[in-house]
Amino acid sequence: MTRTMTFDVISDVVCPWCVIGLLGLERALAATGDVVTPVIRLQPFELNPDMPAGGQDIGEHLREKYGASAGSGGEVRERIRTMAAGLGFDMAQRPGARIYNTFDAHRLIDWAAGQGKALPLAHALFRAYFTDGRDPGDPAVLAAAAQAAGLDGADAVIAGDARAAEVRAAEERWRADGITSVPSIIVDGRYLIQGAQEPAAYERAIRRIAAEAA
Repeated sequence: MTRTMTFDVISDVVCPWCVIGLLGLERALAATGDVVTPVIRLQPFELNPDMPAGGQDIGEHLREKYGASAGSGGEVRERIRTMAAGLGFDMAQRPGARIYNTFDAHRLIDWAAGQGKALPLAHALFRAYFTDGRDPGDPAVLAAAAQAAGLDGADAVIAGDARAAEVRAAEERWRADGITSVPSIIVDGRYLIQGAQEPAAYERAIRRIAAEAA
């Protein structure tokens, strides 16, 4: 017999580790269908809430945020690309890539959750940014992602401020709960899995939690 478990996945659209974390979790959940019926809830977290429209060169941004050598992390980028490829995702960011504001993307994901389509929308936005190099805050990019996810009525959400208050409140709540980095996954409101993990590591954690709750 399986038991229902909730997975609050706290992440940002422009975080490469969040792509790896979500894909790894989904693969682990596919392997644990014998014990778990999962409910995945995507939760907002902005790594750069003050990022202006138009974004910023990634290398410049990393140097400003983390220090002089941060913009040259070729080894880390290659590791990310390799891990993503192993999960079937093309992490094809090019030289001159930029990082963008993601608040409107989080608004749209929050709205899509009400239609049961937050996950396909998040995947479409990940592809738009990491594979195609597009701005996930651009209304045209958001509209295309919504269409790819099979969502109707997204244009009004994109053009307005729907779900803005809810996203801000959720962000504040997670920060108040001590979440300072992503991805963070909270299982059943009690168990924290921090950082992107290999699918096998997620699977072990899920089985352990399911056994404890049995």
